[in-house]
Amino acid sequence: MTVFRIGIIGLGKITEDQHLPVIAANPVFELAAVSSQRGITVDGAPTFRTPAEMYAAVPELDAVAVCTPPQVRHVYAREALAAGKHVLLEKPPAATISELGDLTAFAAEQGRVLFTTWHSQYNAAVTHARDLLARQTVKRMAITWKEDVRRWHPGQKWIWTAGGFGVFDPGINALSIVTEIMPAPVFVRKAELTYPENCDAPIAASLEFATSGAFESLTAEFDWRQTGPQTWEIAIETGDGTELTLSDGGAKLEVNGVLDVERPPHEYEDIYIRFAELLRDKRSLVDEAPLRLVADSFLIGRRVTTDPFYD
Repeated sequence: MTVFRIGIIGLGKITEDQHLPVIAANPVFELAAVSSQRGITVDGAPTFRTPAEMYAAVPELDAVAVCTPPQVRHVYAREALAAGKHVLLEKPPAATISELGDLTAFAAEQGRVLFTTWHSQYNAAVTHARDLLARQTVKRMAITWKEDVRRWHPGQKWIWTAGGFGVFDPGINALSIVTEIMPAPVFVRKAELTYPENCDAPIAASLEFATSGAFESLTAEFDWRQTGPQTWEIAIETGDGTELTLSDGGAKLEVNGVLDVERPPHEYEDIYIRFAELLRDKRSLVDEAPLRLVADSFLIGRRVTTDPFYD
């Protein structure tokens, strides 16, 4: 069995919660090094302040997972590709579509694997919903993605700066599901983005979509101010009256009110299984559709200002 030696760039919350334990549990990967500007260490792997130092000290690295804030992801991913490493990108894969396009072209030029990881797509319920909708017309769709930012992103100041995505950091998860399951492409027709007066990224967003198929209403509501129970739901009605509801972030699917699929989250485990397949096949997998919908929302969005936010 081929074992891939992997390094991690960026040791934040998602790295600690998902990447580190998943890599440790997957025998196909060996955590060989980490790079952390803050000097955070991981048991069993050498730590370096910069990726360049990591590549110089551990040249046998096969791949890296780039888990930094999106504003600097392009720089680190390009540096890794130039160093001959395959690259897994935490979502969102870049701050802009142009950056992602450049990485895609450069990875091909370098003969390296580039993998954009939209973790919400790696749910059995999402796959089944896609199959059910494949030959359907969507009449209505309502996305409700509301959570408490203080619970999920405590102290993460970068997320409120320009290029930090704000409420679209979780909202892009919903959009990645929509681009995966919808039988026809969707387009942002209208957007209203609500910014705290002291932040450069939105705390809430209301979107309306259009598609080439027949529809009555396609909407999304993202909000980071919901306390108590958290809501991650996509409700769809098809042209023949079938009602599908994806909930728990895509982990559960109900069809006409009856539970159809429910599986405990296994997203990152499946991501690394897929990454191993791509590495063996020497094949990239780049999906820019969710990022494009976010970019379109900022392009045409109406800006609304609300009370300042303090963490």
